[in-house]
Amino acid sequence: MKSYREELWFETPTKRAYINITPQVEAAVRKSGIKEGLVLVNAMHITASVYINDDESGLIQDYDEFLEKLAPQAGRYRHNETGEDNGDAHIKRQIMGREVTVAITNGKLDFGPWEQIFYGEFDGQRRKRVLIKIIGE
Repeated sequence: MKSYREELWFETPTKRAYINITPQVEAAVRKSGIKEGLVLVNAMHITASVYINDDESGLIQDYDEFLEKLAPQAGRYRHNETGEDNGDAHIKRQIMGREVTVAITNGKLDFGPWEQIFYGEFDGQRRKRVLIKIIGE
C-alpha cells in the first residue's frame, strides 16, 4: 500500500468563507498515483471545517445564515472571557465537521451527483491549513 500527504494553506480576508477545494484534492490524487484507495481531507484548526455538499451559491449563503443564527459572531460565549473572540467559530466547526473521506476509484474521486469538497472558515484572517492524506494502491 502507498500513501501520499499534502497540505493546503489558506488565509481568508474575511472571518467566514467557504472555498471549494475539490480541484486541489483532485490534483493531489493525480500526484499520488493511487488508483484505488481513500483520501482523507481534514481541517487542521479547531475553527475551520471540511465538508461535502453542492457548489451552489444560494446553498452556501443558506449555510452561512443558518450557522450565524445558531452561533452569532456577536453572541456571548464563556470561551471569549478567556481573552479570545472566536467562541462562535468553535461551535460552527462542530456543526460542519472536521473532515471528509472519499473513495478513489480508477484514479478519480468517487463522488455522488453534485458532491464537492469545501473548506469552511469560521475565524479567518490568519493562516490555516488542510491536510490531504491518500492511501491505497
